[in-house]
Amino acid sequence: MAHVKATGDGGLAVDVAVKPLPVEEIQRLSFVKSPETPPDTPANDVNISGIQGKTEPQDTLPEPSVQPVHEAQDEAVPASTDGAEVQSKTKPQDILPISTTQLEAESDPTSPPAATEGYQDTVQTSPTNVVPPLAHPLSPATRFKQKLRYTNDLIVCPGVYDGLSARIAQAVGFETLYMTGAGSTASMLGMADLGIASRNDMVRNADMIANLDSHHFELIADMDTGYGGPVTVTETVKQYIRANVAAFHIEDQVLTKRCGHLSGKKVVTYDVFLSRIRAARAAIDTAQADIQLIARTDANQQLGYDECITRLKAARNWGADVGLLEGFKSKEEAARAVKELAPWPLLLNIVENGHSPLITVDEAREMGFRIMIFSFAGLAPAFMAMKAAYGKLKDDGITGIQGTGVGPRVLFDVCGLQEAVQVDEKAGGEDYKSIITASG
Repeated sequence: MAHVKATGDGGLAVDVAVKPLPVEEIQRLSFVKSPETPPDTPANDVNISGIQGKTEPQDTLPEPSVQPVHEAQDEAVPASTDGAEVQSKTKPQDILPISTTQLEAESDPTSPPAATEGYQDTVQTSPTNVVPPLAHPLSPATRFKQKLRYTNDLIVCPGVYDGLSARIAQAVGFETLYMTGAGSTASMLGMADLGIASRNDMVRNADMIANLDSHHFELIADMDTGYGGPVTVTETVKQYIRANVAAFHIEDQVLTKRCGHLSGKKVVTYDVFLSRIRAARAAIDTAQADIQLIARTDANQQLGYDECITRLKAARNWGADVGLLEGFKSKEEAARAVKELAPWPLLLNIVENGHSPLITVDEAREMGFRIMIFSFAGLAPAFMAMKAAYGKLKDDGITGIQGTGVGPRVLFDVCGLQEAVQVDEKAGGEDYKSIITASG
């Protein structure tokens, strides 16, 4: 018999006699079943509220713990507080979010483990842990992909080959540019387009151009043959993705290729061409990138129109986003290709004074082409202008530039002079502060 003094509302102390309950009755009335009493522990040594008893280390109950959302939450969690057994329930806001994929994987032990990296289609979170979507600019590849998917506009692209030509094209208002392989080879190496430019040459040039102002224009880049077999194609695609390129075309010429508007072109077999397309598609999918794959065939000159259509249809079935039939022999052939491959988007390459007929922007739009590139739009005029100026200097001793208004300041403004000065001033620099107001 235990005596406990209790104090009533009036402050009167009352001596109350408390008779301990049997252990079996205590366990029956408890919300959580107590651990069994070791055989060598007397009954009166059980640790309950109001009675100080003995407890062995193995009798200590674990601390409350947060239970995962996928476990039963209505079960009591044993805890020890001043010798009393209590219940502990987790609160909804304490539950960490778990993805739908994880839940399905746990319910089905035969399913593979859920991916821990990369994009996930659906993620469920508790209401208190919902994270708002991040606001960030779309990548050039994503912007270009959306143009193709959600508009019917004809995307017209001037050919560029270096930083200056890209800056000029952007300055006059073009939003999508095309890096020509012929122009890049001539500009960087001073060589003809005979497959001389290496993968490193093309990646370096594409990287520089694409990142001049990636928030305001997208770049389609020539990838030639992919520069090797499937392994090399895969690595090349990965490098173009890292370079911020929006789209690229890969062709079926042999490795000793040449410009598409030179005679004597040779193409690889149907199977080799498709291996390049499959490797490129797999590399894009593995990277979870939006860069657009353009399948180009140069087979018209060697094997004829029907073979071109066969190859492009196969490339489309293997995941190419856009088709390019290089070297149309007539306007009627171009219009026919659009109809036979519709609604798959086709790109039209215009090379003035090349092997194909001249098709205007309005004609291409009426035919149904989705992309139109003018590969020599910058290279040929630059060649003519520089040749004339150099010739005049040689013959007359002057360039003829005087009086045109084109001086260093005009040229540098196109190349981002004012933006560079603003960056310097915002950072607290004063080295270029007088440039904007000076004549240059």
